[in-house]
Amino acid sequence: MKLYYSPGACSLSPHIVLREAGLPFEPVLASTKTHQLADGTDYYTINPKGYVPLLELDDGQRLSEGPAIVQYIADQVPAKGLAPAAGTMARYRLIEWLNFITTELHKTYSPLFNPAMPEDAKAIFRTKLLGRYKYIDEQLEGRDYLTGEQFTVADAYLFTVTNWAKPVGLDLGDFPRVLAFQKRVAARPAVQQALEVEGLKK
Repeated sequence: MKLYYSPGACSLSPHIVLREAGLPFEPVLASTKTHQLADGTDYYTINPKGYVPLLELDDGQRLSEGPAIVQYIADQVPAKGLAPAAGTMARYRLIEWLNFITTELHKTYSPLFNPAMPEDAKAIFRTKLLGRYKYIDEQLEGRDYLTGEQFTVADAYLFTVTNWAKPVGLDLGDFPRVLAFQKRVAARPAVQQALEVEGLKK
């Protein structure tokens, strides 16, 4: 398998999950600025959407969209517990979290990275994000991870997008459980490996 990624982007989530799963894969750097690979290949010829992540399977099939990719990876190694079994209520709870993160966090961060976005508009998005983190902080009470004591693909996704808080000036100081969650996930060996490969280790 190949994972097309850009350092620190949302592709960090499936990168972490692949390492947690222990599956062999090749990380391929795909610049989100130039949309070219290191060898000069036009990334749009690989993924017409032009963004990461993209997972290329050994048979040549390509899967895009982070929440779909991480569930695919998890289902290859069910014994790892990265996602509950398909068809169970626990699986739907996981999907619920993935949808919440992608729509309420991920997409709300996006305007904050846009240099053309006026500062007063950015303030609105920051306020919305703080409201969403208040909810997450409440849900983490008594839990190590979003669904309980088991690390899942949703935790990899939450960790990834929450890493964007500092660069965009979002203060999460009022959410101690979220901050503790970030430290807990960061300490996992697979996460450390992914951060190192992407040049994100501090």
